[in-house]
Amino acid sequence: MMDDRYGPWALIVGGSDGIGAAFADALAARGIHLVLVARRQAVLHDLARQVRAAHGVEVWTAPIDASTAEAPEQIARTIDGLDVGLLVCNAAAAPVGPFLDMAPGRLDAVLDLNCRLAAHLSHVVGGRLARRGRGGIVLLSSMAGAQGTAQVAHYAATKAYLRVLAEGLWAELRPSGVDVLAVCPGLVATPTFHASRARRATMVPPPVSPESVVKEALAALGRRPVVIPGWRNRLAAAAAQRLLTRRAAVSLASARTRAMYPTESRRSAPAGAPDG
Repeated sequence: MMDDRYGPWALIVGGSDGIGAAFADALAARGIHLVLVARRQAVLHDLARQVRAAHGVEVWTAPIDASTAEAPEQIARTIDGLDVGLLVCNAAAAPVGPFLDMAPGRLDAVLDLNCRLAAHLSHVVGGRLARRGRGGIVLLSSMAGAQGTAQVAHYAATKAYLRVLAEGLWAELRPSGVDVLAVCPGLVATPTFHASRARRATMVPPPVSPESVVKEALAALGRRPVVIPGWRNRLAAAAAQRLLTRRAAVSLASARTRAMYPTESRRSAPAGAPDG
């Protein structure tokens, strides 16, 4: 019945590869038509062709740079006239390195993409869903948002915002028939993550697949406000919350990130997301 509640169209922002592409495949397999938004037009079109061929649904593509100030309005115009029942906000920037090394423009760009975009799209799409009385919003947060972490301080803070926003909207929009979910993965084996300089030997728990993240997210949608995909990740999160002081949790997360990205401890890098 997912297509009845969250269809006939889904909007996936950050939908060209990794978790976004896994959402596209899973939703199309359930008969839901797609609007895919991403910056890389060629990759976006390749994915659209594959999804159409595999599942026989309609797939629209919108090559939009979601980090720009105009992106929310551009995306809203793209879905004008479509009965969108599900928003998946997956786009994110994840700079790794010392906070003080980041230029002011970079600080703003991360906020625009990770927070401002999600807020504006949740506002626009959420209003439409509330008026029709059903639908869903999925915001991709991260386990990194559970505490402050050195080397990804700005990124982790934006992911904390997404989790708290989703929790609040979950309570606020439920009476209108709208389901909201924060997805908080740990390490995810996405193309972005594989291209990073992260040291594999330090990865505990190990990365999970984008497909497993999406499977657990769709199973949790409508049932709870937050999901942490992967039993090892849930165990690690529970242990950090119940057994560690806040100081210890921050110190442990920071040490883990420094071990994963040792070359970034003295300079900032443009990419390399802790959760892909």
